[in-house]
Amino acid sequence: MAKRENLGWKELKTGTAVHEPGDAKEYETGDWKSRRPTLDKEKCTKCGLCFLYCPEGCIQPDKEGWFVADLKYCKGCGICAAECPRKAIAMAMEGE
Repeated sequence: MAKRENLGWKELKTGTAVHEPGDAKEYETGDWKSRRPTLDKEKCTKCGLCFLYCPEGCIQPDKEGWFVADLKYCKGCGICAAECPRKAIAMAMEGE
């Protein structure tokens, strides 16, 4: 197998396919999003459902146990906000 080049997502050719699990982690794909998750810690119970449902696996607990999205990889899909039972996650427009 040929060695892959370490390209950013902007350098990838149209139609490029990801063939290996976790392969997209090599690229900072967060630039794709138009919305980003914001956490209201007053509503959050640290249940972890956002972590479980995130299709990109970019939500992880911090040192205090809050589940936060790594915005370098978050694509802004909003699944975390939709699944949050306490509505502690809101989707904000990028730049706000």
